[in-house]
Amino acid sequence: MKFWQAVTWAETEQLIEIAKFAEECGFEGLMGGDHALWPNSLEPAYPYSDSGYPPQVEESEYPDQWVSIAAMAASTTTLKFTTGVYILPLRNPIEVAKATATLSILSGGRFILGAGAGWMKEEFDVYAVDFSTRGKRLDECIEAIQILWKDNLVEYHGEFVDFPLIRLVPSPSHSIPIYIGGDNERALRRAAKYGDGWIGAGNTPETVPPILKKLNDLRAEYGNSNGAFETIVGLYAEQTLDLLKSLGEQGMTSTVNMPFEFSLGKNSSIDEKKRFMERYAKKIIMPMNLT
Repeated sequence: MKFWQAVTWAETEQLIEIAKFAEECGFEGLMGGDHALWPNSLEPAYPYSDSGYPPQVEESEYPDQWVSIAAMAASTTTLKFTTGVYILPLRNPIEVAKATATLSILSGGRFILGAGAGWMKEEFDVYAVDFSTRGKRLDECIEAIQILWKDNLVEYHGEFVDFPLIRLVPSPSHSIPIYIGGDNERALRRAAKYGDGWIGAGNTPETVPPILKKLNDLRAEYGNSNGAFETIVGLYAEQTLDLLKSLGEQGMTSTVNMPFEFSLGKNSSIDEKKRFMERYAKKIIMPMNLT
């Protein structure tokens, strides 16, 4: 079992110190969050709460993921980095391919692209991107980025992404995994078809085994059963050794320690965050590593 620390909404100026200490504690990596902006008004369309409203507020921090990951990677040596999840259909895939290839090179292959379709229509409206086509756009972006990472001239011609023969230099020196986020049928199919892993949106323990089975079945359907496949699952339950061992036996490869805000409140010091990570490491990571 691998363990990630969520740094969503953490104070941006603390990220480097968080990364250094997370590495000392034995975390596999850090997982940030991504939104491009906060709208003046927001419809209750968040799919993972009963109210339809997300846990973040106007003041919640969403630093640029590529800049913050680069800074944290430069301050560590083994820690991995991903985003749960980057709203890929909002962005130009050529620019994302260039940035992520550079990140992978400079981090020594410690970067993973965590991508999803997004749920906030208001973001898409500001970017003048059709919200209703975001799923198809995401598929084309993933296909295009995987092609753009190749070390030669490439082209792509889709409905939403289209470019002639071009080459991005430098190309990544390590294979860049792509983990797909989301719990609905389309997201699971996308993860099985394109992904090297899946990122849950926060799950109760009893819902995890059926999702893992569904992913295995879909990967077999797409002929992708061979090879490693990571499943990073944040749990809406107290993490115990017995629970994690049971879920690990059923195929869950990684879990996430909750964002600091959920336990420590909206603002907390770096020392409070270090104590929070240290407690988790002593209670969960170290004992699990001994089994």
